[in-house]
Amino acid sequence: MKIVEITVDQLRLELDPPFAAAWDPVPRTAFDATVVRVHTDAGLTGIGSGDTMAGFDAYRHLFLGTDPLDISRHVRAIESANFHGASYWPLEAALWDIIGKASGQPVSMLFGNAAKRLPAYASTGELKTAEQRVEASLEMAKTGFRALKIRIDRHRLDEGVDVVRAVREALGDGVDLMVDLNQSWRMPGDVEPAMDFAKVREVVRRLADLGVFWVEEPLPYADVAGFKALRSSGVRVAAGEMQSSVPELLAYLEADALDVYQMDVVLSVGMHRARTLAELARLKHRQFTPHSWTNGIGVLANLHVAAGVGATPYFEFPYDPPGWTPARRDFMLAQPLMIDVDGDLVVPASPGLGIELDESAIDATRTR
Repeated sequence: MKIVEITVDQLRLELDPPFAAAWDPVPRTAFDATVVRVHTDAGLTGIGSGDTMAGFDAYRHLFLGTDPLDISRHVRAIESANFHGASYWPLEAALWDIIGKASGQPVSMLFGNAAKRLPAYASTGELKTAEQRVEASLEMAKTGFRALKIRIDRHRLDEGVDVVRAVREALGDGVDLMVDLNQSWRMPGDVEPAMDFAKVREVVRRLADLGVFWVEEPLPYADVAGFKALRSSGVRVAAGEMQSSVPELLAYLEADALDVYQMDVVLSVGMHRARTLAELARLKHRQFTPHSWTNGIGVLANLHVAAGVGATPYFEFPYDPPGWTPARRDFMLAQPLMIDVDGDLVVPASPGLGIELDESAIDATRTR
């Protein structure tokens, strides 16, 4: 089997009303997505998505004419292209989709088949008042979520802690709460410094008093010692979603800096490498649960790796209606992903990643 063509569609869904993501300098008026398709001479087509694939035309020739099943070779080739270009991990997801289809198995089976469903946590994206977040959280609990994540603005810490306290009082101890400080990386144009370590330690201790399950990305990635020190504050520390290399993540593992590792398989280090790092984390009695804030295709790629290795304790499910809904997130899919009545996200049983595209939606939103 040979790769005969690789196509890249750039899509844009206009958002009205806009989505005010906590990590964005301004509200989003559009949602961009990139869909990669790898076509073979055997009639199998693999699908991936995630990063923008900017500049990939210069590297397409590295893969044309090769066997899509030679995944170790392709991972190394993607890493070499990433060094000189952008981030091309959506291509690896498309290759794994082909491998699964060729073998007649879900990709999660090839990654270890540790679970066929994972409990999901509602990963919220917007900053809301205590009253608004309580109302939304009660609805999420009714939907079936057993855990949810709240964003806190580093400029309004007291207000953010009050929101967490209000949600805890409303939901009781039956729902786990996580908090994301979004301090490890910045969107373009956000040049303000991160909170200093002393302030972060103070807010983490306040959140520990509220029984928060983990605090996510409380420090810039470079502060490995700070992450390790925070682990003594009485709450789990999570990070790693956008770490761009295996050596960086190995340094965290060697320093025992985190309780929860979150590398996103379509944004960070890819599926094959994330699986290896996840296994290492689990061997050190640490947890792996990937970041999944892209779109439904990215969610599925992360889900297959997470289910393959047995990620714990929850799987991230981007969800914050009405601003962020499955319909918006998964606009390119024939059927948006959703948890079941038990609060679990079920791994598709079909071969590959289980992606079914809505070609009419793709045609309507294609920009290139």
